[in-house]
Amino acid sequence: MDSLNSLIDGFGTALTPMNLLWAAIGVLLGTAIGVLPGIGPAMAVALLLPVTYGLDPTGAFIMFAGIYYGAMFGGSTTSILLNTPGESAAVVAAIEGNPMAKSGRGAQALAAAAIGHFAGGMIGTILLVVLAPTVASLAIGIGAPDYFAIMVLAFIAVTSVLGASRIRGIASLLIGLTIGLVGLDQMTGQQRLTFGSLQLADGVDVVIVAVGLFAIGEALWVAAHLRRSTGKPIPVGRPWLGRTDLKRTWKPWLRGPVIGFPFGAIPAGGAEIPTFLSYVTEKRLSRHRDQFGKGAIEGVAGPEAAASASAAGTLVSMLTLGLPTTAVAAVMLAAFQQYGIQPGPLLFEREPELVWGLIASLFVGMVLLLALNLPLAPVWAKLLRIPRPYLYAGILFFAAVGAYAVGGESLDLVILLVIGLIGFGMRRYGLPVLPAVIGVILGPAAEQQLRRALQISDGSVTGLVNTSFSVTVYVIVVLIVAWPLIGRLIGRRRGGRNAAEKSRTVSGG
Repeated sequence: MDSLNSLIDGFGTALTPMNLLWAAIGVLLGTAIGVLPGIGPAMAVALLLPVTYGLDPTGAFIMFAGIYYGAMFGGSTTSILLNTPGESAAVVAAIEGNPMAKSGRGAQALAAAAIGHFAGGMIGTILLVVLAPTVASLAIGIGAPDYFAIMVLAFIAVTSVLGASRIRGIASLLIGLTIGLVGLDQMTGQQRLTFGSLQLADGVDVVIVAVGLFAIGEALWVAAHLRRSTGKPIPVGRPWLGRTDLKRTWKPWLRGPVIGFPFGAIPAGGAEIPTFLSYVTEKRLSRHRDQFGKGAIEGVAGPEAAASASAAGTLVSMLTLGLPTTAVAAVMLAAFQQYGIQPGPLLFEREPELVWGLIASLFVGMVLLLALNLPLAPVWAKLLRIPRPYLYAGILFFAAVGAYAVGGESLDLVILLVIGLIGFGMRRYGLPVLPAVIGVILGPAAEQQLRRALQISDGSVTGLVNTSFSVTVYVIVVLIVAWPLIGRLIGRRRGGRNAAEKSRTVSGG
């Protein structure tokens, strides 16, 4: 009942005219940005971080949440119409959505995606309301060794799941941890990697790192591979679903959130894995398996619902533990820190108006998203015709203005360019960007928790594993690290058994 009462108070905050306006602007901006290939929600939120300095925190985060959900829907629009996912969570939607569009059923594919996002977002946000306060109350008893173990889990998981290899994921994480070391040591006051510059004594601002890695790095990468030709959108009518389509989609809409929400809540979860698992599940359960690969509507409905629910799941660990599980959550965590707010177990007690206003705005944003985007789908398709040189020139301009607005120092622009070049190099050599951003944000906090745990135990390493919670987390870390090796051993044993059985059958024959 406490959660329900708090949610009702949150609706009182979210339904004020100004906050409704910020939610609508966020949904519209997010959808428009998500439609444009290569510009995902993380880049959108990173670019708008400096712009929101004048807003109150509640209004800013309501707009960020609208951008998050809107960009995920916009990414599926371009994925369906052009077979070009606007962001990574929309990759699976192209498998069935684009064949549907080519066969003249693009309207039905967009409708299935829009309603799937609505259903997944609603169910995911309900689970957020139910679970987040419980997780926060349990997290209050977590000590320094436990927090450090959780951050180690986040580091290991994010480097294992993302990227072409674990080595590249670890390399990206080390880049982020190195950038996070710049500045004064919080305990000793010693300068680290400042090169004698007083302006670097406070460290590199997380906003500059996020904008540099996402916006500048992506713009430079696109410029290096720019093609003059632009895709031609497929004409789209007004999205609608018939009775047959509804029969085939209502179950995937309900199954998708069950898969998506838990993956969003765990470290390095995100929407990529659950959307793929949802697609595989729908393919196995469908009565129309022969249509998969040719335009099965279940293959659009389930993964899109899973993607939207995973977005709600990311807010559980971000709000209750201060752990970002996706790039957008990492940038939003930087936004919290920008306002002097530290997400964690006490956030629900210290900032109840902000937290419950944000959660209530998710429900409002879902309704706005469905109401605005069903009739506007043809308009979003036309945004794909914007020439990329103009598009990315604007991104570079706003990135530079935003970075300068952070501290008003010309050195910030130099740092932005250097980090942008690092982001370009990471893309060139296949290093995922998210581990670097998480390393910058969580690195200093992990170092602080490590030192606290060692101080409590008088320097003994056993102080890091003196609780059942930390031991459990480290067991999970070991399983994640050892799982590929275990999989190979199982595969070899199965191969050996199959070879032995074949030899027996041959000799018996």
